[in-house]
Amino acid sequence: MASIHFFSEKVSFTLPTPRKTSNWLKKVITAENQGLNEVNIIFCSDSYLLKINKEYLNHNTLTDIITFDYSAESGISGDIFISTQRVKENAKYFGVSFDSELHRVMVHGTLHLLGYKDKSARQKAVMRRKEDAYLSLR
Repeated sequence: MASIHFFSEKVSFTLPTPRKTSNWLKKVITAENQGLNEVNIIFCSDSYLLKINKEYLNHNTLTDIITFDYSAESGISGDIFISTQRVKENAKYFGVSFDSELHRVMVHGTLHLLGYKDKSARQKAVMRRKEDAYLSLR
């Protein structure tokens, strides 16, 4: 069944409006002419995400998000791990609300599952334009 699930791992966090957020992310996926299989969004701590970053990506740095893409031809599937601690710090740094930064990170991970990359300056610019456009649909 096509769905988006929300979980917490090693952090006490509950998404305030899971149904609304799920519906919004489904609109993003539909707008990109893709189908949805299953996406899990896991909210976690810095230490939990750092462990994943070291183990699977060989990176010894803190990050706000790691996306694992399991998509098939029939639709997107994947796990999106989000450090709520990093989101909180980044929200302060960028002068935005926690909610705003959290939604940016969630749509960022979804865009990765949709095939968007952010390694080059050009790719980052495209990703940022997409994030901004889809954040306005919330």
